Amino acid sequence: MIRINLLGQTRPKAGRRPVDTGAALPLVFIGIGAAVGLVVLLYFYHSLQTQLNDENSKIKTLTAQKTELQVIKQQVEAFEKQKQVLQQRVGVIEQLQRDRTGGQELLDMVANTVSRTENLWLSSMTRKGNTIAFEGASASINAVANFITALKRSGYFQKVEIKESRQDEKNTGVQTFMFQISAEISPPQAVPATQAKSASAPSQPAAASAPAKKG
Repeated sequence: MIRINLLGQTRPKAGRRPVDTGAALPLVFIGIGAAVGLVVLLYFYHSLQTQLNDENSKIKTLTAQKTELQVIKQQVEAFEKQKQVLQQRVGVIEQLQRDRTGGQELLDMVANTVSRTENLWLSSMTRKGNTIAFEGASASINAVANFITALKRSGYFQKVEIKESRQDEKNTGVQTFMFQISAEISPPQAVPATQAKSASAPSQPAAASAPAKKG
């Protein structure tokens, strides 16, 4: 339908309604805050993730090092056991070497000592490790004391002790003393050469004095 303006006046134009921006500002701030918060959360998440990755990497490295150290520890323990076994073997070999070294000289020294001690004889001589046990008889206590003194001065023994000394009651015809002596053998290097020679060599008689000249 067509409308005709009979008054001849211009119809006023409809004005635009004003927009209320007051209600939109809080939404804008909320959006900005949410965006900033999201960025901050993403930053912290990235930082924490990086730290977590670094810690996991360190844990893997330490675990690998721990495994290597355990292997090394096992190897060290195995070496220590082998070392103990070798030390025991070396100790046994050294002990056997010490027992074997100087055995003949030791027997010669004991035989010469007994032969130089008057009224004394040995019935047995038993060696156990570095200890020798002497058993014998003598006609007097002084002979036993002289034998002990000779053993001490020989340089082959570092400890000489008398275990028992008693008179033989079975032999009533002759006074006889039974004795037991123990002595510890000195290491071969501890025996002085001069003492070894003097112990093994028979005693030399003193030179006879020259007869006085007749005047």
